[in-house]
Amino acid sequence: MASDKSDRAAGGGKTSRRRSREFAAQGIYQWLLSAETPDRILAHLAEREDFARADAEHCSALIRGAIREVEALRTALAPHLDRPINALSPVEHAILLLATFELTRHLEIPRRVVINEAIEIAKRFGGADGYKYVNGVLDRLAKIARAAEQ
Repeated sequence: MASDKSDRAAGGGKTSRRRSREFAAQGIYQWLLSAETPDRILAHLAEREDFARADAEHCSALIRGAIREVEALRTALAPHLDRPINALSPVEHAILLLATFELTRHLEIPRRVVINEAIEIAKRFGGADGYKYVNGVLDRLAKIARAAEQ
């Protein structure tokens, strides 16, 4: 898997990994609203001109993995939320599913990277203070899921 540090792409300093996470969050959001298949979601995302600058393999793995494991991810998230999962905004829900998948299934990616990326995505796509909520939830989750990294 590519490094999150060394793949800086032109334009805004975003890495191809950041772009893949942004697209994955959008794809998971689309799935939450429409229940389309991962194949259809990925095909739709691939039509976007800027998708070529994303890590398509990582994006696909994130979308497919988060959708496939959604119930386990929601179970892992639930104790760290202050409301029922169905009361989350779809944007926060998608970002939390994405980050929970990376925290629990991609241990090679440092927890700090996962959390920081989720915060940046929440700042870009979420409500005014949504990133603060995402940060708090993921901090609590990481203390359990990534206790060895503390």
